[in-house]
Amino acid sequence: MRLLQHLTALIIFIASSQAWSNPEEDRQLFLDTFAGNIPDVPISQYIYGSMMLSEDALNQYESIMDFPPFQEMVDQGKKIWETPFKNGQKFANCFGNKGTNVAGKFPYYDTTQEQVVTFEMALNFCLEQNGETRMSYVNPKTMGVLSAYARSLSDGMLMQIEVPNAQALTKYELGKSLYFKRIGQYNLACASCHLTHGGHYFRDELLSPTIGQAVHFPVFRGGERLYTLQMRYQRCMEAVGAVAFESGSETLNNLEFFHSYLSNGLPLQSSVYRR
Repeated sequence: MRLLQHLTALIIFIASSQAWSNPEEDRQLFLDTFAGNIPDVPISQYIYGSMMLSEDALNQYESIMDFPPFQEMVDQGKKIWETPFKNGQKFANCFGNKGTNVAGKFPYYDTTQEQVVTFEMALNFCLEQNGETRMSYVNPKTMGVLSAYARSLSDGMLMQIEVPNAQALTKYELGKSLYFKRIGQYNLACASCHLTHGGHYFRDELLSPTIGQAVHFPVFRGGERLYTLQMRYQRCMEAVGAVAFESGSETLNNLEFFHSYLSNGLPLQSSVYRR
């Protein structure tokens, strides 16, 4: 009976996904759906994605994270972060608290720019403001490693995305709409895998639930292939036979805004291993 109630609520939610809603009600419905689909798993475990459902996978993850094979790439990001610009300023000077415990508030809606600002956008704004060249959002050797290190300065911080006004809600709703939009040759949406099948196998893949995904990027898949969250969006879109939106585009920024809000209250742990 409980499962039927959750399925009914999920169907109603998907059917009304284009309608305006309360973000906190959305988050709670996602939580309720997963509580029905994958019961008896504490929300705190969602930061491990699908690994939370496999003791062997979780043990392997913890072993790899003791001596991560990608630490050298994170160290390269640290070097970029700490190297002064030509004017003597550094990345740390562009952020509150010198960049420590700030990433959990990204993305946020900027009322002056009237757009969603991601953490990687803020890094590029910092470069631009200091007379430096912006980095490509899809270059793992520059923006990738920089983001990997800079986000690690906020490890342990709780995700705390805010939707403070009607303009921000508009961006949130646009991201939500894309999350539920079926695209590509295989006619799949983000929700098809990570809401409907989150915590279950889809074909031969054990899929992670939506909640908890946004707190651990960038990730190193296979221990060496670095992906920011938006780079991962692009790979998923390509996998379903769709033309991916550009990383750093308003479309993906809005998607990240919606997606990140759903993980509010969970601790960040960036630069981690994923299979």
